[in-house]
Amino acid sequence: MIKLNATVIGEGTPFLILHGFLGMSDNWKTLGSKFADKGFQVHLLDQRNHGRSPHTSEMNYQAMSQDIKDYCEENDLTNIILLGHSMGGKVAMQVAGDFPDLLQKLLIVDIAPKYYAPHHHEILEGLKALDNEVIKSRGDAEDFLANFIPDKGTRLFLLKNLYWKTKEKLSLRLNLDVLSESGEEIGLALPDNIIFIKPTLFIRGGKSGYISKEDEPLIYRHFPNARIQTIEGAGHWVHAEKISEFFKIVVDFI
Repeated sequence: MIKLNATVIGEGTPFLILHGFLGMSDNWKTLGSKFADKGFQVHLLDQRNHGRSPHTSEMNYQAMSQDIKDYCEENDLTNIILLGHSMGGKVAMQVAGDFPDLLQKLLIVDIAPKYYAPHHHEILEGLKALDNEVIKSRGDAEDFLANFIPDKGTRLFLLKNLYWKTKEKLSLRLNLDVLSESGEEIGLALPDNIIFIKPTLFIRGGKSGYISKEDEPLIYRHFPNARIQTIEGAGHWVHAEKISEFFKIVVDFI
């Protein structure tokens, strides 16, 4: 059993939020505070091999699902609301299948229960190269990473993982070796036997492409009580790009 790092904000119904691949709990601090103001106890979790949570050689959805169950048991959390984005959404789906009695509602952000081919190779290569450099400022880190990742928004998102490892060297809060080896595992489809019948909301970005029209029958097969809502003009980081619209949709559901 590993102990996940978490930031807890507010009091009320437990509301757990799971970040995506190469993300961290800090990505959700702004929204987490807004949800807490609505009467929820928000738990922003770092998943294994991310953020301040432990590094481990095991990286699969069954293990990450058990991490969430263990966290809830350790903190005496029941009847939770669970939200996950991207990889975190796949973890949340797995939790709903493995431990349905733990949840009252499920929210999945811009990911379907299907297989996704590995597609983070260039990003991971850039991050590995960055981690091997002696980087002394965040500006230098961004300039270096621009050689691998042309999109500024993606670079800034990834560089939130930077921290001062020593007084002279910035490093990344990611287990890059294990994450690099886990691309196929992270892309796996939800197991066929998982069916979750409680209220479920899928939120997709209209410009994202991660959830297509063709994916909807598969979503409804696994989650027969699901709704799918689209935020137009948003990409994969729908919660960051359209924060007010995203916030309203989530609050209306929960």
